Amino acid sequence: MIEILSTGALNSIQDLGRFGYLNIGVAQSGAMDTLALRVGNLVLGNTPECAALEIAMFPFKLRFLTPQVFTIVGAECRMQLSGIPLAPQWVCDAKAGDTLVVEPPEKGSRVYVCFAGGLDVEPVMGSRSTDLKSALGGLDGRGLKRGDTIATFQTSQPPFKGGVCAPSAVSMGSTQIRLTPGAEYSQFSEHALAQFFHSEWKVTQESNRMGIRLSGPVITPRNKMEMLSHGILPGTVQVPPSGQPIVQMADANTCGGYPKIANVIDADIPRLAQLPVDSVFRFTLVTHEQALEAQTEVDASLERLHKAIAVGSRSLF
Repeated sequence: MIEILSTGALNSIQDLGRFGYLNIGVAQSGAMDTLALRVGNLVLGNTPECAALEIAMFPFKLRFLTPQVFTIVGAECRMQLSGIPLAPQWVCDAKAGDTLVVEPPEKGSRVYVCFAGGLDVEPVMGSRSTDLKSALGGLDGRGLKRGDTIATFQTSQPPFKGGVCAPSAVSMGSTQIRLTPGAEYSQFSEHALAQFFHSEWKVTQESNRMGIRLSGPVITPRNKMEMLSHGILPGTVQVPPSGQPIVQMADANTCGGYPKIANVIDADIPRLAQLPVDSVFRFTLVTHEQALEAQTEVDASLERLHKAIAVGSRSLF
């Protein structure tokens, strides 16, 4: 059991997402940086879908009301447990009464506080993720508030204690975000596409869990397009009339009528999610085969971590 002492309205409970309901307008939601959540659950011996806290507003503070094993992954920041500094990606023991403080990130933008066993909130449509837009899941579909208490599931001893060198969207670098062509890619001129791929893009303050709004050169299709709404997914890059692209993210609407110039590959969505406001980066075009290879590399890194933890647990216990 934990108690929230200091937070922001955009901090929430998230798991890997809510799938199978796009046809009725329910967003996928889930962690913006799914790689971080998978790593946190893996080192704690949790199943991949266990829910954790996604922290995007700082400083964040909670109190442990019962003994708890936990880890903090994602963005790089300073953390303290009852005044004692903590290392990142370290599996820690908290005693009842201990307080955890997470300071603003020095690199990255989102932190995940994962707990052995996961957070015990009622699933909605098969997921514990908070959909802030639709007020579904988590704690009554809202962000965390001071005074909230959240139970954790009871679990056996985690397989590992200590720190890990794990794959991280923050450490992978963020100057290039890889894309595949979108449905309306061919509706943009060679000049517009050259601007899109050869220019720098900045993450604006209007970005949130629904979408990352970008600032850069004006990009427009060859001809003014009047489109019916089509299905969209996290990673879809749309170009509204302003000519400033929007990358749909975890809480994206399920459909939209703006031209879809490209799609961020799955392996790079966590990297994009960790870019702070005013970060500058470029897009690069890859094939579908290269996109699959990139995801295979991420999965292989997680599998290597899983095996390393299994070896470490046999040597420790």
